[in-house]
Amino acid sequence: MKCALVTGASRGIGRAIALQLSQDHQLYILVNYASNQEAAEETLRLIRAEGGDGELLPFRVQNKVEVDQALNDWKTGNPEKNIQVLVNNAGVTRDGLFMWMSEQDWDEVMDISTKGLFNVTQNAIQEMLRKRSGRIVNIASVSGMKGVAGQTNYSAAKGAIVAATKALAQEVAKRKITVNAVAPGFISSDMTSELNEAELKQMIPVNRFGRADEVAHLVSFLVSDKAAYITGEVININGGIYS
Repeated sequence: MKCALVTGASRGIGRAIALQLSQDHQLYILVNYASNQEAAEETLRLIRAEGGDGELLPFRVQNKVEVDQALNDWKTGNPEKNIQVLVNNAGVTRDGLFMWMSEQDWDEVMDISTKGLFNVTQNAIQEMLRKRSGRIVNIASVSGMKGVAGQTNYSAAKGAIVAATKALAQEVAKRKITVNAVAPGFISSDMTSELNEAELKQMIPVNRFGRADEVAHLVSFLVSDKAAYITGEVININGGIYS
């Protein structure tokens, strides 16, 4: 049975992606979360309500021991299932001006986005390489493409994801594994709930924030057979604010 692992799938963009992959590709969804079990259970409930299936797979992406133990135990207990799609979505913001930014705020943002990508992908890609098949989609950000004031840590983390995507894609292309990134702009979610949407949307050519399902549709396309010749790409989805 083909499975998709979506990190940080309890809310927002991650939840939307998990739902879309289940609906479009009938994939068994591994709903990863770090702490919010109630929200993760709601994601799984929504997947099942639409006729799909999956299970919860809790671990903190930035902790390699946790990642390897969770994924290795899952593989041992589910020999008939294999992860064919990986979406590295987990991330956090700890915004603030660089001159006053704490080391903790820098490390936490970098660890979850970049160390998380390393930990989860290195484990999941082993079977993809053996089976000569796989799709990896990394969730970057407009912050990683153009830089955003007050988000030096987040911009650095997402910029690293962009570069890692391009490099890894070249390493595994011959094994029919594609690696792409999606770079959302302002998307209505928990992460943007405290922003002044009325003011910020004036900067966006389409004059609105994006929706999580719009990002999910793009991810769904990239994991489809139709996107087999697309790899190493970063696709902006930001309403024209940066392209």
